[in-house]
Amino acid sequence: MMAGQPIQLEPIESLAARSETLTAEELLAAMVERFHPRLSLACSFQKEESVLLDMLFGIEPKARVFAIDTHYLFPETYEIWREVERRYDTKVEVFEGPSADELTATHGETLWERKPELYLAIAKVEPLHRALGDLDCWITGIRRDQSPTRANASKLGWDAAHELWKANPLADWSDERCRTYIRERGLPYNALHDRGYASLGDTHSTLPGDGREGRWADSNRTECGLHAPRSGAGKAGTSALSGGSVEPTPPS
Repeated sequence: MMAGQPIQLEPIESLAARSETLTAEELLAAMVERFHPRLSLACSFQKEESVLLDMLFGIEPKARVFAIDTHYLFPETYEIWREVERRYDTKVEVFEGPSADELTATHGETLWERKPELYLAIAKVEPLHRALGDLDCWITGIRRDQSPTRANASKLGWDAAHELWKANPLADWSDERCRTYIRERGLPYNALHDRGYASLGDTHSTLPGDGREGRWADSNRTECGLHAPRSGAGKAGTSALSGGSVEPTPPS
């Protein structure tokens, strides 16, 4: 290759098609090479993110990370948030829903109980749209064994709901594999995982439980709206909603 000649990257569709053969580190490295700095890790400060943060900052010390603050997160979540920023010398980008007082003033008390869809749209989905606004790809900690709704999650696919690429490097990892990785490397993790919480969300709607059974435990809900059926949950290049093909055109 001649000096100054741009590096020819593998077509993203080709990379998505073979993403199942890549390790988590290999996929992250490919995403950083192609998309950084228009790439960010969605961080909910659970064990999956403990793994991904370690890998991602090992590849790119200036990697971007964002979090959605509903203002109803557990104290332990805010604690690990601060520890992550210290450990990796980074500043997590924050996208907030309305404060507790603002939410109550506008919608009354306990909106999540009376109108959970509206609560999620306001507190989580709208901030996510803002978080993804300047990105070409986002990274998540989705694993296939977390719930039936995630069983077909691809490692890399076109997120038709948000019109960007979505990488799930740990899609084929188990809970125990995440815990082993954390333990062997002495990584910080959310203390609630030691108290029976496999999945973490808001204080008002999260209980101890395996997988995602502790999320919205008094209802049939297991998803909070961030990972909709057409948001990279299905096979690469397909729609999990309809099973049909999706035009996987990356943002220009």
